[in-house]
Amino acid sequence: MSFAEFLHQVGGMGRFQIIHTMLLTIPIVLMASHNLLQNFTAAIPGHHCQVHINANNTRYANATLHLGSQDLLQVTIPMDRNRQPEKCRRFVTAQWQLLDPNVTEPNGTQLDTEPCTEGWTYDRSVFTSTIITEWDLVCNLRKFRQMAQSIYMAGVLLGALVLGGLSDRFGRKAMLIWSFLQLAVMGTCTAFSPSYISYCVFRFLGGMALSGFGLSIACLIVEWIPTQFRTITIAITGFIYTLGQILLAGLAYGIPNWRWLQLTVSLPFFFFLIYSWWFAESARWLVLAGKADRAVKVLQRVARVNGKREEGEKITTEILNSKMQKELSMVKSSYTVLDLVRTPAIRRIFCCLSVVWFSTSFSYYGLAMDLQNFGVSIYVIQLIFGAVDFPAKVLVTISMSYIGRRITLSAFLFLAGLVIIANIFVPRELQIVRTSLAVIGKGCLSATFNCVFLFTTELYPTPIRQTGLGFGSTMARVGGIVAPLAKMLDEYFSFLPPIVYGAAPIISGIAATFLPETLNQPLPDTVEEVESRSRMKRGEDTKEKIPLQNQEKVLLRETC
Repeated sequence: MSFAEFLHQVGGMGRFQIIHTMLLTIPIVLMASHNLLQNFTAAIPGHHCQVHINANNTRYANATLHLGSQDLLQVTIPMDRNRQPEKCRRFVTAQWQLLDPNVTEPNGTQLDTEPCTEGWTYDRSVFTSTIITEWDLVCNLRKFRQMAQSIYMAGVLLGALVLGGLSDRFGRKAMLIWSFLQLAVMGTCTAFSPSYISYCVFRFLGGMALSGFGLSIACLIVEWIPTQFRTITIAITGFIYTLGQILLAGLAYGIPNWRWLQLTVSLPFFFFLIYSWWFAESARWLVLAGKADRAVKVLQRVARVNGKREEGEKITTEILNSKMQKELSMVKSSYTVLDLVRTPAIRRIFCCLSVVWFSTSFSYYGLAMDLQNFGVSIYVIQLIFGAVDFPAKVLVTISMSYIGRRITLSAFLFLAGLVIIANIFVPRELQIVRTSLAVIGKGCLSATFNCVFLFTTELYPTPIRQTGLGFGSTMARVGGIVAPLAKMLDEYFSFLPPIVYGAAPIISGIAATFLPETLNQPLPDTVEEVESRSRMKRGEDTKEKIPLQNQEKVLLRETC
């Protein structure tokens, strides 16, 4: 008797599963807000050097009182090649001759200029305050903007490694509660950061917590849901994340101050922390962790909520242990990351999924964190990027349910890569076409996240499911860290970033074809179960080939 049968006995997809899943998915709304927050809190507004008038006589000094803002900029700030004020340099002295319409304006580089030694003037019509305007992260310091996002992603990476492993050791619920607390505190501290360094430290710790609760939520949802409902449940979870992206556009538009925006998306986690005590620990994990007594109590509680009290009362510790004796006998006392590469089938799964997780995140954040370069309102493009996920995720859900996980994953990765590379051949003047292709690519990558999340939880057995999911998330965060660095290739050749962002999902689409299919398969509870399925599959393939081999031998003998 497998655990799935116990799950069916206590109600299957009953009232408990619906309430439990709903409460677990609410925090996912704000997961998108934290991941993409720097599109707005670190937005770069229009800026130029502080205007500096160093007049040599009283006539020029008095003239400045009657100059308009445009005239003042003309005599103090050189123009770039696009006839816009230079962002990082100004004239050493005011160039009054430039106000004379009969004077040919010389190139700014022919006149004496100097860096912005007295600071910058920012356009605050869209963003009243960002970390850029507060700490002047422009010009020579502009790389600190990307560094802050990479530091946050490094925190998410470490959280996947550390909290993912701890969840397999101490339980999903315990790590979920801790992650809520850590994110609530660190997110609030970020909003009150006195300096750039403290901001990065708090964001790093907040990223760790976000990774922890994301992984714990995924396992708690999947391990309480019957096999036939897993696909639609994960799809709904993906839609909730998409809703969070759309919500972020509205919040950012209504709260243009970065500190208040940061606080707004962080305080709700104190509320999530309060009701997280109601969650049920994964009974599947409790059984395999040798805590059958607690597993029985949890299953009986679920049975009561689902209106199956009598069926729940029939489950005892002895019955649970005896019915799952085979699974328990195959479970080691402890598991580590090394178990992801110790056996051949798990090792192949680990390698292929690592490539898929990395490339999906790498290309996704390469597009999603570059909103200001699309030439339209950052709020509109955020809204469009969020809205495209709905049809993409509906399509991927249907495909996963009827075609299978493996083909769906490969197809969406291939399509994403081809669309991104196609942008190389579209002229920059066709901004709408370029934006449309980027939106399609982003939609495909978002759908891929839905697929690979479900696929990963179905491929790994229960004792190392969280560890495997955590390492997959780790590879995704590595991709998120590297993505901004790939954008810097634009300084050398403009076509390099699209090639890199497009090639990655195509390569991972090939890797995904080597994964076993899991459509309508029960969750594996042991490593041996995964290896056994792999051997059976290879055995079927061998049996199919034997008749052909026999025919060749017969033909060879007849020829001789």
